[in-house]
Amino acid sequence: MLNNNSKRLWKGFWQIADPKIWIASTIPMAVGASIAYSHLGSFSWYWFLVGVAAIYLLEIGKNAINEYIDYLSGVDRFVTPDKRTPFSGGKKTIIDGKLTLKENLVIGVVTVLAGSLLGLYVVFFREFSVLWIGLAGVFFALFYSLPPFKFSYRGLGEAVVGLTFGPLITTGAYLVQANTISAEVIIASLPLGFIIANVLWINQYPDYEADLKGRKLNGVVRLGREKGVVVYAALFGAAYLFLLPLILISGNSLWLLALISIPLAVRSVKVARRHFDDIPRLTEANAKTIQIYQLTGLTMIAAVLFPLLLGP
Repeated sequence: MLNNNSKRLWKGFWQIADPKIWIASTIPMAVGASIAYSHLGSFSWYWFLVGVAAIYLLEIGKNAINEYIDYLSGVDRFVTPDKRTPFSGGKKTIIDGKLTLKENLVIGVVTVLAGSLLGLYVVFFREFSVLWIGLAGVFFALFYSLPPFKFSYRGLGEAVVGLTFGPLITTGAYLVQANTISAEVIIASLPLGFIIANVLWINQYPDYEADLKGRKLNGVVRLGREKGVVVYAALFGAAYLFLLPLILISGNSLWLLALISIPLAVRSVKVARRHFDDIPRLTEANAKTIQIYQLTGLTMIAAVLFPLLLGP
């Protein structure tokens, strides 16, 4: 039987881990691995799942370290009750009393180390060149919030998230399966990177005042909420635009399936334009941006696998 403290730690761990957002890393891994399967005709579930575990652990570590820094800087504490939404204020483990500052830091260090060890296992027993992608991933996980870089506090967090959950994870999953990189997988990773960066972008709106007060100078704080909507729309546009070279390189017109999410994107931009300073109404755009990311990933996987199912 777990005592009360153990139960608190267990609940706090899963709150900081937040499995529901693992879809952010699962989608690019699945897209990269699907493209590899379409090129090779074979697939290693073992190495795919080892990679999945390594990425999940790094993601948990990034969450915990970010929670630690955001509490110290005050940005989580400065979020007022009227601005609290499912998309605001980090994971809330410290605010909710689920974990202490030290416990968040320990979880962050342990999970990053565990993820790194699994990554080294892949490097030495499957594909050495994935080392460079792994090193970049660990670097961004650690210094997304930690000094001296503090990317999320200096207006670079969106670029780091887009690069990590787009090109790094997608091409890494492909590389582990195929032992090489292709132009198709690099280009396919870009729409995912732009949209996941947009998930972060729109999720910064509920925390605008708190981030400004805590000197977390992300893109929305630097531009302002109204001008930030222009970037929000542009990131969607860039994601859809890169589907065109993808079709040209692959010769697969089914990549156009990803355009099915355009009506959701248009609606999200309209909501953001009208309600950028009305957080309860803006949550529709927050939720829809996540749905667009999920739908885009699923249609990209379908675009790759459908021709294989249909046969020659």
